Formats: sequence, structure tokens, C-alpha cells
Amino acid sequence: MKRLALILALATALGLPTSQALAADPGVTATEIKIGNTNPYSGAASAYGTIGKVIGAYFKKINDEGGINGRKINYITYDDAYSPPKAVEMVRKLVEQDQVLLVFNPLGTPSNTAIQKYMNEQKVPQLFVATGATKWGNPKDYPWTMGWQPTYQAEGHIYAQYILKNIPNAKVGILLQNDDYGKDYVKGLKDGLGDAAKKLIIMEQTYEVTDPTVDSQIVNLKNSGANVFFNVTTPKFAAQAIKKAFEIGWKPSHFLNNVSASVGSVLKPAGLDASKDLITTAYLKDPTDPQ
Repeated sequence: MKRLALILALATALGLPTSQALAADPGVTATEIKIGNTNPYSGAASAYGTIGKVIGAYFKKINDEGGINGRKINYITYDDAYSPPKAVEMVRKLVEQDQVLLVFNPLGTPSNTAIQKYMNEQKVPQLFVATGATKWGNPKDYPWTMGWQPTYQAEGHIYAQYILKNIPNAKVGILLQNDDYGKDYVKGLKDGLGDAAKKLIIMEQTYEVTDPTVDSQIVNLKNSGANVFFNVTTPKFAAQAIKKAFEIGWKPSHFLNNVSASVGSVLKPAGLDASKDLITTAYLKDPTDPQ
């Protein structure tokens, strides 16, 4: 995002002209703009912590180039450990103590769900949330929340179309995180499969973010006879699933959701041999992939 685009985004989120947006709101002074963020720097989804660090590095670049109309960005980011109660605690701190102008790119469907009502009550922008759940596109009920990335349901539709077109006699097994994130993906797949979903999907296995592994779920999916695997996981569990499937000799058509398709964070830890022939989507370049 270029500096002008960032200015306009802030103004648009507030519903104000740019000059007003940078004049009369908490978090803005003549020399500074406070921008808050939460990310899972620890816990089961800590691989995503890199995103929060990169945002900070980019804002530093903007500051080194003179800031935004002479104002420097004060980027304040806290660890929410991918825990909804912790996210609420950290966001309240950002809004009430740090008095940020907005919370930028907070990560995770469970975390953003937990803070959405509060952010809208406080009329503080929950801007460009780092999750593809469909619920962020609801300006009528939550005008202070704005999504960013392509929706999980749309991605599920893409995989469904591929399966229907290319895999005759498909028997689909699904591993999903047991929350709105996982369920949104599965809804997209089922909607895309249409009436065929009940016939084609033969098993669904869930996991909790507090589980140590998903090994037993992968064994169950293999034993079900599934020849298609829809892997709806965050990076830690994605790597485990890929590795375990390889170890037990299960070789389905393997669809990996794009939020866990990182070469550096998932495929290398799982083993590049184990990661061959995965099918996924992409809407940006993977910075960990030399290609």
C-alpha cells in the first residue's frame, strides 16, 4: 500500500475527508498516527506472527521516508496467542489505554469475531482484518469492520468446481478447525458441490487449536476410504496433516487451503517430498518461495 492509499483508507474507514480524518480523532497528533494490531506471536498459530512483524517493517519504511504528510506511524502490536479472550484484552488496551486511531489487520477469525462488537460499539475501525470469513462484509450491522482477503467460502467453491470437473468417483474426507474459520471453508465446499455434497463427502474430522496433533484424524480419514482430502487447517496442523498422510501412505487428491500454503512455514516443515502434488489457490506471492 502506498502512502496516499493508506491516507485514503483511513479517511474512508472513518467516513471523513482526509483532512478531517487526520485532525480530530484519538490516535492522531500533529506529528503521529497511532495504529494498533494484534497477532499470534505465540501459541498454535504463531507462524502467522510473521505478518505482524512485516507490517511493522513496512510502517518503518514509510516513517524512514518521511511518514504520512509529516506524521510518523506509531505501530503498537500485541500478542493475542490466537485466543479470543486474549484478543479482547489486547484490543481493549489498544483502544482505551493506547488510544489508537484504528486496529489494522488483526489476524484470525476467532479473534476478530470476539472483538467485532466491541470495535463497532467504540466506533474504532477494525480495518482490513486478516481472515477470509464472509462475516466481515456486513456494513449494515458492522460498519466499522472491513474485510480484506478473498473469502473462505469463495475458495471452497473453487475446490468444489475442480473436484466435480476432474475427479470422477470422488470420496471426500475433510479435516477442519472446529470454529467459524473451518466451518466457513466447508460451507463453501458444500455449496460448490451442490446436491452432490451429501454423496461425495464421506467423513469430516475436526480438531481444536489446543490439540497437540491431528494424527488420529488423518488415520481416520485414510481408513474411511477417502480419495480426496480437503485440508482446512492453520499452519502447525497443516504441516502435521501433510506429514502424517505421507508417513501412512495415504495419497488422496490433497486440497490445502491457501492460508496454510506457505513454503517456508508449512511445506518445508512437513517435508517437501511429502508436500508434492498438493492443490491450493493463491492471491499473492509467497515471500518464502524463491520462485
